[in-house]
Amino acid sequence: MTLRRRPLAALLLGAAVTLLLPAGAAAHGIVGRADLPIPEELFAVAAAVVLVVSFAALAGGWSRPRLETFAERPVGRVPLALEVLAGALGVIVFAAVVYAGLAGTDSQQDNLAPNAVYVVMWVGVPFASLLLGDVFRLVSPWRALGRGFGWLARVTSSRGRALAKPGRTKPDLPEPLPYPERLGRWPAVAGLVAFGLAELCFAAGREPGPLAVLALLYLAVQLVGMSLYGVEPWTRRADALGVYFSLFARLAPLARRADGTVVLRAPLVGAGRTTAVPGTVALLVVAIATTAFDGAKEGPLFSDAAPALQDLFTGLGASKGLGLELAFVVGYAVAIAVVAGIYWLAVEGMPSERGRLGRGERGLRLAHSLIPIAAAYVIAHYFSLLAYNGQDAARLASDPLGRGSDLFGTATAAIDYGVVSATGIWYVQVAALVLGHVAALVLAHDRALTLYGSARAAVRSQVVMLVVMVCFTGLGLYLLSVANA
Repeated sequence: MTLRRRPLAALLLGAAVTLLLPAGAAAHGIVGRADLPIPEELFAVAAAVVLVVSFAALAGGWSRPRLETFAERPVGRVPLALEVLAGALGVIVFAAVVYAGLAGTDSQQDNLAPNAVYVVMWVGVPFASLLLGDVFRLVSPWRALGRGFGWLARVTSSRGRALAKPGRTKPDLPEPLPYPERLGRWPAVAGLVAFGLAELCFAAGREPGPLAVLALLYLAVQLVGMSLYGVEPWTRRADALGVYFSLFARLAPLARRADGTVVLRAPLVGAGRTTAVPGTVALLVVAIATTAFDGAKEGPLFSDAAPALQDLFTGLGASKGLGLELAFVVGYAVAIAVVAGIYWLAVEGMPSERGRLGRGERGLRLAHSLIPIAAAYVIAHYFSLLAYNGQDAARLASDPLGRGSDLFGTATAAIDYGVVSATGIWYVQVAALVLGHVAALVLAHDRALTLYGSARAAVRSQVVMLVVMVCFTGLGLYLLSVANA
């Protein structure tokens, strides 16, 4: 892209961000109006100032890449017994959730399955991962089952060889296939899109029975994948939920190496070391778009278009319900396309330094800067959901089938809406948006220093990124203030 075209890219980028992405940050779970101590407009101005000041500080004081070489300090190891126990717990919880979905009440409010999947797992695990690292790997039921089946197969094979008659040997277990490098994280992208469709577009995906069936299908896919390519290669690249949750863990101060060693590190270091493999950009785009559409579909932008789309599909023979669901599918696809277009414009607006860096390479090498934005959207959009509906897990755990049982003595537990005020939610959302985008600037600048080789060229390449963050954060805070109204 020439210098004349870069301002146009920045303008289009800001406009695209204005149209969709901040809407995803408007958490519609807010109750009541925040009693803010200063006018809401000042929050947006202050956030924009923070981003500009951060950019200036990076330009003046961050002249060499640091994150990729930052030292990690070992602090201990996760005992094998604890890892086995955590995996067993994950399997037990998974079985309980599936059983509740299949055998329990059809009421979404009184069945354990929807709350366990869409609140405790989908929202709670990312929050825990931001603090404690990749906790999902420890409790992942399919990973635990895959490792357990593998251990059992090895033991059985060893005993078979030991008992074999002289001259007749039992063959060793076949080695797993090498995971195709060209696949990268694309299987995880497909799984994440499927999850988004089930959660946001189709009503059956939120009903206990169909949700339990989908969980069993997902388990089957994971077991087949692990049997073909091995437990670790598959779960690290192709398990949609595991890969998605690991994104948040890359921002955490704690991490666990492949040998089980737990290390302490500075925040963002893990994100800076994200491997640039095929599908990484698409995974992060879908992650952001999923949360963005979850908010945008409640706002006027989609609500005004949904009836026309519904009528279009009903005119083609679909029922009213299916027509609305297909309208949601179109909206979700548009959200993914818009987020992808925004990222493409951001990369296109960066200089190629005389052709040394192609657009594809720039996009892949800078994809990790989207991780804190994805985290910021999750926190801003779902914090109130976790704070309130997360409490309901205690009631549902005691009565998972919705049949009046009281297994743990918490069946009558009520949600305490006073645990956090609307003002407190607002402050959390503001902090998440601002810190998330400042972190994105830091990651992008640090990587630009590596890509361009000089501080001056790196700063010049990040001007478009600054435009994105100011538009992104400013309008996001405006829409959050509207949600508090």
